[in-house]
Amino acid sequence: MTRCLVALTAACALAAQTHEAFSPTTYFRDHCATCHGSAAVPRAPSPAALRSFSPEAVYAAITTGSMKAMAANLTDAQRTALAETLTEQKLGVAALADAKAMSNPCPSNPPLAEPAMVVNGYGTDLANSRFVSSQAAGLSIDRIANLKLKWAFGFPAVSQMLGQPTVADGRLFVGSQAGYVYSLNASTGCVYWSFRTAAGVRTAPVFGAAGERAILWFGDLKANAYAIDAHTGVQIWKVNVDPHVAARITAAPVLDAGVLYVPVSSSEEAPASQPSYECCTFRGSVAALDARTGRKIWQTYTISEAPRPIRKNSAGTQLWSPAGGGVWGTPLVDPKRSALYLATGDAYISPAPDTTDAIMAMDLKTGAVLWSVQDLPNDAWNVACARKNDNCPEPAGPDYDFGAATILHNLANGKRVLLAGQKSGIVWAHDPDNHGAVLWKTDVTRKKPDPRGEIVWGGAADEKQVYYGLTSGGVVALDVATGEKKWLSSFNESGPHSGSSGAVTCIPGVVFSGGFDGMLRALATEDGKVLWQYDTKGEVQTVNGIKGSGGSLGAPGPVIANGMVYVESGYIGVVRGQPGNLLLAFGDSSNAN
Repeated sequence: MTRCLVALTAACALAAQTHEAFSPTTYFRDHCATCHGSAAVPRAPSPAALRSFSPEAVYAAITTGSMKAMAANLTDAQRTALAETLTEQKLGVAALADAKAMSNPCPSNPPLAEPAMVVNGYGTDLANSRFVSSQAAGLSIDRIANLKLKWAFGFPAVSQMLGQPTVADGRLFVGSQAGYVYSLNASTGCVYWSFRTAAGVRTAPVFGAAGERAILWFGDLKANAYAIDAHTGVQIWKVNVDPHVAARITAAPVLDAGVLYVPVSSSEEAPASQPSYECCTFRGSVAALDARTGRKIWQTYTISEAPRPIRKNSAGTQLWSPAGGGVWGTPLVDPKRSALYLATGDAYISPAPDTTDAIMAMDLKTGAVLWSVQDLPNDAWNVACARKNDNCPEPAGPDYDFGAATILHNLANGKRVLLAGQKSGIVWAHDPDNHGAVLWKTDVTRKKPDPRGEIVWGGAADEKQVYYGLTSGGVVALDVATGEKKWLSSFNESGPHSGSSGAVTCIPGVVFSGGFDGMLRALATEDGKVLWQYDTKGEVQTVNGIKGSGGSLGAPGPVIANGMVYVESGYIGVVRGQPGNLLLAFGDSSNAN
């Protein structure tokens, strides 16, 4: 420990003397990693363990606690940066983001009951259809023109919106990048409670019941899965499903028959850009947890082989393979086959395993891989390819992984189809009843995809068609049985904030899409005609007293429930996005309420 302490102190002193920019990541890597995470110094918390600390705890340790000497020559701003970097949370966020700090507490908190219908999780149903029935939506095509902004909720301490609300029993449950989950009144936006997590939450919460207790399940950006009491916001259990330092839960889990299926992705493609980083050791997975207790039932990796050392790069850094195959989209449950279907991401280093950029089926009870079909081979990529250093795989792939969740659809002839939209712009149809055989594929690319990909966040399907927003602008509709393109509604195709690749949501006769220009649009499913639109950009007075401003619409899809439309505004993305911190609630202006 002394070696680490002296090295970091000396390095920080040198930085202060030479006025170099202080990089917490660089100094931790160069001067602390020999102890933190080393088997030789077991008492020094590993980087993964430090991620579970609060920033206040790390700040206290390096300011007045046992690690005070370690940061003796740091400025207060540098100590703050170090604490925030190691824990991936902001200091002092509780003073702003806690429900107790907000100006609109709900006057009471009546008990919750499991409702008959819930607009729940990412896909709204086990098939990930993102289709909301007329009864659950409470909204019909003839009333779309009456939609008006009812209220806006401002998220404190964030500039990007990545989550998606769940609506149940008159409550709206939603997570925040600041590391909070909120329970709001779905009609007014008043706050019932907030729950602080160990990291930001970008998954849609899942609402359900265990016995007589209403529960909320979700994941965070440190790969922790949670169960909390939906009525009170009190934690029931918390489980870290993957200790890898880059592991994340970015897609919503799915609940079925008392089991919570949790997908795991990662951020390892980014640090791989540094020649000193040992690329790469993360493998995507799905963990099945007992929903009541959090006990792990099984965990299956998308890449079966564990990483092994393969060579050293020109900087002398050890490289590892295989790696990648993150699960970015919510899996879906097929009760007929007792199977879980999911799409996988690209490989991070060559060679790319045949389960990357693939559609997979896992046994619900055991996690055994039932089948896997690779739609794009040899797609190995990380950010080093953009930096052009030799951590980039050779040959480098196009980074056309699957970010969008799959959709299971029943055809009129009794057959079924598993739909998957790829960043390449190709929509694939697989046969879930024939080991994933490809039924059809349709390329909807309108021009060469930019770094964001053409289809990114997800589609929605009704009885006859599947709909995808496109990064090149607009929304496309395909026949689910044949893949035939039925229509393309073109808008937001050019300009600094072009593209409409956010997840779409469908109700009978209408598909809702958000664009990088900040415009929320409702389109007729018959022909793609724009029926209604609303510009979400700019400042809005919020119900909770937080300064709020809208921006681009990206990852989170619109949520429609009980006559209301909810959308999160503010998405930076890879390029061209406009920041924001708003949850906007629209309702039928012709109704008295």
